[in-house]
Amino acid sequence: MFVLQIFMMAIRGLRANLLRSLLATLGVIIGVGAVISAMSILEGTQRDIIQRFETMGSETITVYPASARAEGRTVGIVQTLTHADADALTDPRRCPHVAAAAPEISGVASIRNLSRNTDATVLGTTADYSDIFSYRVAEGRFITRADVASEQKVAVLGYEVAQELFGNAPAIDRPIRIREVPFRVIGVMEQKGNIGFRTVDTQVKIPVTTAMNRLFGTRHVHAITVRATSPQAVSEATAEIARELRRRHNISFRSGRQDDFNIFTQEEQRRQVREVTTIFGIVLYSIAGISLVVGGVGIMNIMLVSVTERTREIGVRMAVGAQRWDILRQFLIEAGVISLLGGAFGVLVGYLMTDLLEKTTRVIETYTAPRVLAYALTMAILTGIFSGIYPAYKASRLDPVEALRYE
Repeated sequence: MFVLQIFMMAIRGLRANLLRSLLATLGVIIGVGAVISAMSILEGTQRDIIQRFETMGSETITVYPASARAEGRTVGIVQTLTHADADALTDPRRCPHVAAAAPEISGVASIRNLSRNTDATVLGTTADYSDIFSYRVAEGRFITRADVASEQKVAVLGYEVAQELFGNAPAIDRPIRIREVPFRVIGVMEQKGNIGFRTVDTQVKIPVTTAMNRLFGTRHVHAITVRATSPQAVSEATAEIARELRRRHNISFRSGRQDDFNIFTQEEQRRQVREVTTIFGIVLYSIAGISLVVGGVGIMNIMLVSVTERTREIGVRMAVGAQRWDILRQFLIEAGVISLLGGAFGVLVGYLMTDLLEKTTRVIETYTAPRVLAYALTMAILTGIFSGIYPAYKASRLDPVEALRYE
């Protein structure tokens, strides 16, 4: 009952000095809004990245060329991966835990159909690409081993590319030009959205040999994507891939040469993402924490002014029997009420900020979990209580006689 009475007194005090109360809570409102926005952006980003990884499958392994280093600095990429390397990884005698492997080479190119043209990512790959990512054609067919072996100038269009070039008209067996090289459309992929961090609807797939020899003029591929026989076999498949590539590239432990390739599993990539998001989290939380500290300083200043203005009131309360602990508790509860109200408005501001960010940028994903709200409100209340400790202590230590004589 006593706590409820103090709560109602605190509300009346805030209403009596509305502008001052608003200024006191402004810092907390901004601080809590910053906490809500920061944590919502971080949560949304993590969920988006995890969903992207899940679309790739937990049994997916990616092999990249290693970075070249000179005098302790990265100076470029060592181009050592080849189409033959990808073929070798599917040999069941050497890599029994590898189900499929697809080499990849890509580049942005202009795609033209008569008067229509668009820029798209041209991806040179093999027939296994479709199976690795469970990515199917909606019309026509995908690239075959025969297309790769004979360097056929055939193309499979992503959904958006097909719409750009042909609209609702049939695209199969129609001619297109990629960097002015004539190709024939053999398929249109299903609308997929994203696979990992690739927007596959804006890609054009062609045989990897055609891409290497007729478009990009290179003997090496940019990456090899591998699918293990099962999620449980990823570690065995990773070891087999490393061993086979070392054998093919004449790398031995005795020679002292380092691997000219890097192997990344989904778990390793998730770990790297968690490290990056942790760093961003520390930065965002630090900014939000500074805002809350500023809000706490504002509450402390207002409470100190309140103690000075209510010195006589404090003297009267102590004269009629109030103990020092009662005065201390009263001012702590008042500080908590100020911060709680500021936190409630801060939650609303945080919601509005995250909604505005998501709608205006259309890139940032946000998600406000219930624990985020609980964390932000708890931080707001604790900020108010800690900020009110000194003013409450000062009020409780007043001499009743001197307080009654105060004008």
